[in-house]
Amino acid sequence: MVTRLKVLLFCIICIGLGVGVSAAEPSAKSFVESIYAVYKGKDARGVSLDSNAAVRRYFEPKLAALIIKDRKDARGEVGKLGADPFIDAQDWEIDAVDIAIREIAPDKASATVSFKSLGEQRTVVLALVKLKMGWRIADVTSDRKETLREFLSKK
Repeated sequence: MVTRLKVLLFCIICIGLGVGVSAAEPSAKSFVESIYAVYKGKDARGVSLDSNAAVRRYFEPKLAALIIKDRKDARGEVGKLGADPFIDAQDWEIDAVDIAIREIAPDKASATVSFKSLGEQRTVVLALVKLKMGWRIADVTSDRKETLREFLSKK
């Protein structure tokens, strides 16, 4: 009887710890919301991607490497990525953002981000992947015909 009680208690503790870990983990939606929160308002500054660490904070390793390489190859000039990848523009004035998340798998999701900037309705789709360090962007699709990954991979 004592052994069964110990096993039951162990299972209850493990389940409780598992629920606590997943509750503390940010969702795909909160990850995307945290990005776009800094784009709202008249004097919004957006997300700064001026360091390699900042790029890695938002993008999965292979896409981050393409962005970092583009910046390095530009040698202080404007590289291929001449616009902010989160809004596909250089300038913005965004009042509201609508974010719709579609779960594809437990570790993959798609975020459709809609907003009006400088009088123009825009939509950006983020392919998201969950890594050990949390959610990251695997690719970005906007009004361009190609994704951010395709654009940066071109020679």
